[in-house]
Amino acid sequence: MNSFTYYSPTRVIFGAKTTDQAGAAVKAHGGTNVLVLYGGGSALRNGVLDRVTKSLESAGLSYECVGGIQPNPRLSFAQKLVDKYQGKGFDFLLAVGGGSVIDTMKGVSMGLACGSPIWDFYEGKRTLTAAIPMGSVLTIAAAGSETSASSVLTNEETGVKRGVNTDFNRPLFAIMDPELTYTLPAYQTACGVTDIMMHTLDRYFSDSDTDYLTDAIGEAILRDVMDAGLLALADRSNYSARSEIMWCGSLSHNDLTGLGHGRDFSVHQLGHELSAKFDIAHGASLAIMWPAWARYCCAAGPRRFAELGRRVLNIAEPNDELAAQLTINGFEAYWQRIGMPVRFSEAPEIGILSEETLNELARRCSYYDTRVVGFFRPIGTADMLEIYRAANR
Repeated sequence: MNSFTYYSPTRVIFGAKTTDQAGAAVKAHGGTNVLVLYGGGSALRNGVLDRVTKSLESAGLSYECVGGIQPNPRLSFAQKLVDKYQGKGFDFLLAVGGGSVIDTMKGVSMGLACGSPIWDFYEGKRTLTAAIPMGSVLTIAAAGSETSASSVLTNEETGVKRGVNTDFNRPLFAIMDPELTYTLPAYQTACGVTDIMMHTLDRYFSDSDTDYLTDAIGEAILRDVMDAGLLALADRSNYSARSEIMWCGSLSHNDLTGLGHGRDFSVHQLGHELSAKFDIAHGASLAIMWPAWARYCCAAGPRRFAELGRRVLNIAEPNDELAAQLTINGFEAYWQRIGMPVRFSEAPEIGILSEETLNELARRCSYYDTRVVGFFRPIGTADMLEIYRAANR
């Protein structure tokens, strides 16, 4: 196992009805004046926001609520909040929602603490040196942003989607109430399961295959979330399944599954370009790109794919090359089973793309020929183009 430093400071408050502890959690971390961020109308309709604000009132805290955060969260919205609330005395930010709300909250925290424009942090032009304290009430199990160091926003003006990773992005607490996910549409649940799987898979395919405990943790998360995903889709109020998915989501993206080896995240980079250009759901973009990436990169280490399949999918084939292909087919079949697209033609937002568009995606993903991504098999513009071509079915 390679050397590593592990830091995961987020206090997890997990279980049914824990939503009502939001006010106490904010107060325990020194908050007095809270800016509460949420997404669409569901937080109002299902009563989650009302429960959160009542808990803030019970704790004697002042607050203001702002909604309207969209999936694939926008830079302009986060920047607008920074401009509006700069100097207004908010000393704590609270996200009520999923990854889009939490990532937006992190962007707002950057701007309120360190000034504008916040896109500088996402482009690497400035380094974050402080943050407004943050917490979350998780309503969607998917992104893992509630315990992660990352935030991803889309710049609508340029069509660029970028992320920034820093420990300043880690929330102080995450309230995780699985009952809040009962009302999620099936497609959103499936997207969440896929995102959780990919956070694990992108770390699994790395520059090392000798980190046995780290691998075993990742393999267990994959087995668990795949089984729980099927159960939750069959019965949306299955508390056991929902709780497993929610906890898998956090463990998949708080860096635990990447200890001792590098983070690849090639598939995420390929998928980000789809989300930025076509506004496709993040999980759906990943389900499309992983099989194409895997078949293109498999020759770099078929045994790695084979072992994954044997440990997660119970593949018995002794030949590594054959087992590797069965593994890729098996994951692809699972995503199809839960209703995810696995090629461009299956995604209404995309469809079959022209060669010109494929080239554009590849060039954007490589930052116009200025970077190579990945550890398992590093890929540049030409490789990215071939992978996009493979998905263009």
